[in-house]
Amino acid sequence: MQTSAQLLDWIQLINSENVGPVTFYKLLDFYGSAEAALEALPKFAKYKLFPRDKAKRELDLALSKNIKIISKLSPLYPQSLLHLDDAPPILYVAGNEKLLNKEISLSIVGARNASINGRKTASHLAYDLTNSDVLIISGMARGIDSAAHKGAMYAKAQKGETIAVLGTGVDVIYPSENKNLYTQIKEQGAIISEFLLGTEAQSSNFPRRNRIVSALSLGTLVVEATLHSGSLITARLAAEQGKDVFAIPGSPQDARALGPNKLIKDGAVLVENVDDILQVLALNNHKQITQYVDKCQKNVDIPESLMQDVCPSANNGSLLDLINREGIYVDELIRISGLSPAEVSLKLLELEMAGRIERQPGNKVALIK
Repeated sequence: MQTSAQLLDWIQLINSENVGPVTFYKLLDFYGSAEAALEALPKFAKYKLFPRDKAKRELDLALSKNIKIISKLSPLYPQSLLHLDDAPPILYVAGNEKLLNKEISLSIVGARNASINGRKTASHLAYDLTNSDVLIISGMARGIDSAAHKGAMYAKAQKGETIAVLGTGVDVIYPSENKNLYTQIKEQGAIISEFLLGTEAQSSNFPRRNRIVSALSLGTLVVEATLHSGSLITARLAAEQGKDVFAIPGSPQDARALGPNKLIKDGAVLVENVDDILQVLALNNHKQITQYVDKCQKNVDIPESLMQDVCPSANNGSLLDLINREGIYVDELIRISGLSPAEVSLKLLELEMAGRIERQPGNKVALIK
């Protein structure tokens, strides 16, 4: 077992300037321990040590927030990450750390600016997969990620588990509107990150987050994604790691379908229903997986409350909750809200004059950032 002093050494070394995971392991191999590496590094100008007192404060802060810091030497560390050359030396975990080594899991990722059908599909599949004892992993982003987490947690009589991998500190809620989702995942599942507590969102952190999302699971499902989406990075990493890649096909006229369609052309498994996923996971990984019996046969319905949670209506006359920062098509707003085109146009004009939204090309509107 690693002592507190050794864990402090690891925290200090991995957070030192110019020391990433690959360099961390090279230093460990060369010097024999993190302690010895820390003693040697001041000789080299390119390395600037992370202050020891900050490492101690990090441990104390984690303890005060009931956040666990798990190193690669811990038996709790995800075994599925051990083969990565750049595996995070330490992971922060809020919630149930035992989920990190659940045998059967699937990542579901996709567009932040997801369509209503895309969100419903992700949520529905996550619900069915969780009822088949498949753990759902995603990144707690807007759109597909959030829908997948919600679908998982509504399963098993609303006791379903899920893991969210963050590109921020594990104590930082991003995006901020996911505060309730964050709390629920923490209670029913686990939230993990490799970044220091308090780390805010930075674009460079999300590709790093994606390698953990793909490596934690047996496969990755992409629901909607443009050709330049980070979700395709996750899918590529999954393929490089020898994992199964799944994709939901879509209309070539929708930019969000171009990513999944390309993946299918490149050999990803085309998914129409949950059995398409379960059969491949079982066959390729030699796993015994509970086959989810059709809900009609079991007389089990997808909860209407789940669909309302994933795709809230605008029955109260407010469209603001349905508009995100990436933009949504006006036609889609009309379908979601149940309001007439004239009512939607009037409300959008009011929101635009109030400085809350902006018009985008292609008859889209978006929240002003």
